[in-house]
Amino acid sequence: MSDYDAVVVGSGPNGLAAAIELARSGRSVLVRERAEAVGGGLRSGELTLPGFVHDLCSAVHPLAAASPFFRMLPLAEHGLEWIEPPLPLAHPLDGGEAALLRRSVAETADALGPDALSYRRVFEALAADWSQLEGSLLGPLARIPRHPLALARFGLSGLQPAASFARRRFEGGPARALFAGLAAHSILPLETLGSASFGLVLGTTGHAVGWPLPRGGSQRIADALASYLRSLGGEIQTDAPVESIDELSAPTILCDVSPRQLLRLAGDRLPPRYRRTLERFRYGSGVFKLDWALAAPIPWAAPECAEAGTVHVGGTLEEITASERAPARGETSDRPFVLLAQPSLFDASRAPDGKHTAWAYCHVPNGSDADLTEAIERQIERFAPGFGELVLARSVMGPADLECRNPNLVGGDIGGGSNELRQILARPALRIDPYATPLEGVYLCSASTPPGGGVHGMCGYLAARAALRAG
Repeated sequence: MSDYDAVVVGSGPNGLAAAIELARSGRSVLVRERAEAVGGGLRSGELTLPGFVHDLCSAVHPLAAASPFFRMLPLAEHGLEWIEPPLPLAHPLDGGEAALLRRSVAETADALGPDALSYRRVFEALAADWSQLEGSLLGPLARIPRHPLALARFGLSGLQPAASFARRRFEGGPARALFAGLAAHSILPLETLGSASFGLVLGTTGHAVGWPLPRGGSQRIADALASYLRSLGGEIQTDAPVESIDELSAPTILCDVSPRQLLRLAGDRLPPRYRRTLERFRYGSGVFKLDWALAAPIPWAAPECAEAGTVHVGGTLEEITASERAPARGETSDRPFVLLAQPSLFDASRAPDGKHTAWAYCHVPNGSDADLTEAIERQIERFAPGFGELVLARSVMGPADLECRNPNLVGGDIGGGSNELRQILARPALRIDPYATPLEGVYLCSASTPPGGGVHGMCGYLAARAALRAG
C-alpha cells in the first residue's frame, strides 16, 4: 500500500494548489519536486550581484490577486505580504508622455481625452461585474456559467482580435497603445481572434484588484503555499525528480507538468489517441528575459512611470502589433514590445540601499536562440534616456535557459501552451474533464489545462476537485 493518498509531481503554483486542496479535504499528500526549492515559475534569486533579488520567471501577479482559490487561503499568516504600487501600469509614449492605468476606471478614462467615454464603456461594466466573471474566466470554459449575461457581454468583445477592437473602440494613440500592451500578454499576434480577451481581463483586474508585487520576491508566494500545505500535514520533497509514474504507488497522481513531460512520464501506458493529441499540443512563442542590477531608478522621461510596478515599453498600437506578429512568423522584432517590472521602487528588500532591480522580457519564436539584449535595452533607452549608464550587471536568459531551469517552459513558452482559441477550449485535449487522463487516478494540473497560464492556482485546484469527485 502507498504511504499517501496522493502524490503531486511538481511544486509550481498549480502543483501546490492541488496538494493544498487535497490536504484540505483530508487526504495525505506528498509533493515531489525535481529542483532544490519549491516554486516552479515562482522562484527568486541573486541572478546578477549579491544582495539583488530577482524573480526568475513571474514577477507581477494580477491573477493571484484575482484568484478565488488563493483568497480562500490564509497566506498572510504564512509570510506572504502584497505590495500594491500607486499605479498598476504605465505605458510610456514618445515625447515624454505616458498612458496610465489607475485603479479607478474614471481616473484612467479622464486622462485619455477623446477616448474617455469609450474607455468607460469598455471597462466600467467589466470592473463592476468582475466578481461574477472571475469564476467563469478562471475555470473550465466548457461548463455552464453561473452568470451567463455577464459572460456574454465579455465574450462579445473578448472574441475579437485585439488590434481591430482597439481601432474600433478608441480614436487616440494613448488609449490604443494602452490596450495593445494589455492584449500583448496573450503572446499571440494581435490580429488573432480572441486576443482582445487578454486585454480586457488584464485591464479589468488592474481596476478591480490591482497588479500587486509580493514583498521579497515571487518565491514568497511559493514559500507561503508550501508552509500552508505543511500546516495541513502535507509533505514536500525537493531534489526528488520523478522519471516515470510507474515509480509512484499512490492511488491518485496529479502532474503539474507540460503535455510533453506527461508523455515522457507515462510512456506507452497512454492510449494511442490521447498520446497523439498530446503530441500535437501547440506551444506558444518563447520569451527572452533580462534582469538588471541598477545604480539608480530607471530615468523615465514620463515621470509618472516611476509610480508603476509594471511598465509596457513598445510605443504605439501599430508598433506593438508588428512586434507581436513577428514571433508567430519565426522572426524577431528590432523594436520588440517589452514587459518590464521595477519592484525595488516599492520593495526595499530587493536591492542594497540606493540600488535597484528591473525585470523585463519580450516575445521571440519558440526555442529561438536570438539575443535580444541590445534591442530590449534600446527600447528602454528610447523612453528612459540614460538607462544604459545605470546598469551594474545583467542576467540574460533565452528560451533554452528558461526551459533548463523549468522544463514546463517548453521552448521558453511561459503560458503552458499557445492561447489560440481552439486550444483554450480544448486544453490539452477535448474532454468532458480536461484534467483527467485516460489512466485511472492520473490527472494533469498544470497551466496546460484550463484556465491556462498565470499565477492563480486554479488549474491545480480544479484538477484536485476533479480527483476528489472521482473518489
